[in-house]
Amino acid sequence: MQNLERIYYHAKHTNCYTYFRITGDFNPDVVSELLGLMPEKSWKIGDTRKNGTKYDFACWEFGTCQEYDIFVENQMLKTLTPLLSKIDILKQIKNKFDVSFILEVVPTVRFDEITPCLAPSMKVMQFCCDTGTEIDIDLYVSCPDEL
Repeated sequence: MQNLERIYYHAKHTNCYTYFRITGDFNPDVVSELLGLMPEKSWKIGDTRKNGTKYDFACWEFGTCQEYDIFVENQMLKTLTPLLSKIDILKQIKNKFDVSFILEVVPTVRFDEITPCLAPSMKVMQFCCDTGTEIDIDLYVSCPDEL
């Protein structure tokens, strides 16, 4: 292996995206109607996956933010902003249906680039506390092709 030199002043390959997800036993169309928002992706229990198997849970995904910001809290807030005024409705959905709320944070970092700050802001944490939303961070690490 070559002697690799670390570079900490760019983020050519490092990126991150965020989105809000509801999963459980519910009808995504009803959630869309209650929230007055259209999901970017949704499915019902029993819908068929691309591989031919059936989903055993429903899903409603919304607010995908792919505009990378080294302060990922800004991306989290962009994802959640349309939902901030709907906290009471989200609580009703959580009480009425068997659902989980998840704020997905998916950073891909490269060892030789500056890494993102993944700390949520107080506003994001307050939303998560108020709605029972979990923060799920799926971290991916990439390396140069020549390695």
